[in-house]
Amino acid sequence: MATPSGPQRKFLTISPDDNVEVIKGLSSPVRLRILHLLRRRGPANVNEISAELKLPQSTIATNIQVLEAAGLIRTELLKAAKGQQKVCSARYDEIVIRLDGAPATRQDNIVEVAMPLGLYTAYQVSAPCGLCSTEGIIGLLDVPDHFLDPSRMQASLVWFGRGYLEYKFPNNAKVLGAAIEAIEYSMELSSEVPGTNSDWPSDISLWVNDVPIGTWTSPGDFGDQRGIYTPRWWKLEGSQYGKLTTWRITDRGCFVDGVKLSEVTLAALDLASHHSIRLKVGIAEEARHPGGVNIFGRGFGNYDQDILMRIYLRPDPGGAES
Repeated sequence: MATPSGPQRKFLTISPDDNVEVIKGLSSPVRLRILHLLRRRGPANVNEISAELKLPQSTIATNIQVLEAAGLIRTELLKAAKGQQKVCSARYDEIVIRLDGAPATRQDNIVEVAMPLGLYTAYQVSAPCGLCSTEGIIGLLDVPDHFLDPSRMQASLVWFGRGYLEYKFPNNAKVLGAAIEAIEYSMELSSEVPGTNSDWPSDISLWVNDVPIGTWTSPGDFGDQRGIYTPRWWKLEGSQYGKLTTWRITDRGCFVDGVKLSEVTLAALDLASHHSIRLKVGIAEEARHPGGVNIFGRGFGNYDQDILMRIYLRPDPGGAES
C-alpha cells in the first residue's frame, strides 16, 4: 500500500466558554487579515505584514501581540541587517468554533465525552479513503485533501488505507482537580478493503498524547449483512459494521476488551500536564498487517455511537461519608 503523502494539516477546535483568548484573537478584522496573510504566503516579519496589508507597523505590532498571546501564531526572533526581527507564522490551517461543545456527562466518578467522527484536529491519510454522512458521500472518494471539507463535521463513517486521524478531548480531570484512575476509549472499528472481506486482518493502533498505547488486529471488513444503523442508501458492497472495541489504560497497562496489549500506563501519558487529551487512531508505519481502517460513528454500523472517552476519577478519600 502507498504511504501517506502531503503535509500534515493543523486544526484548532475550540469552545467559546473555554477559549476566551482565542475568541478575542479572532474578534478583530485586522487580526483576521493577518492570519489569512500568514496562512497564504507563509512566515513574514512585521514590516512585510505592514507593507502587504497597507497598515501602520504599530497597528500590526499591537495585533501580533494579541495573536501571539492567544496561541494563534508562532513567532521567532531572527537576525536582521540591523538587530533582530520578529518573524511570524500561522499555527493552524483551520479553526473551528464549536458552539455545542464536546458535551461531557458525569456520573459518580466517571466523566464521558462523545466525539463526533468528523471533529478531528489533524489528519494524514492515503487512499482508499473517504467520508460519508447518514445522507451521502462527503467530498470526493480517494482524495485525501477532501478530508478538509467543512462538511466533514457531519461524518458518520470514515475510512482510509494508511495514516491516522487525531482528536483532541478535554481533560476534564484537570479542570476538576481530580486524579485519574483509568481512561477508556470505545469505538466501532473494522479493516478497510475495496468492497468487503471478512478475512482481511489489519493492525489498528492508538496513540494518546503521542504515546503508542497498543495495536489491535481487526479480523476483516464486514459486509455479510447490513449494519443495524447503516442507512439504506449505502450499498451492501460497502463496509457495513465493525467490532466495538474498548481500550483501557490504567496503572497496570493498556487493555483492549480485557486483553492486555502493552505495558503502557497512565504515568506515561503525563495527563496532569495537559488541558487536552489527544487521541490518534490509525495504521502504524511498521504495521505487520496494514489493512486499513473503518471508523463507524452515530448513524452507521451496529452501535449508534461516536468515539467515546471515559475518564474514571479516583475517589476522593476526604469525600467519603462517615
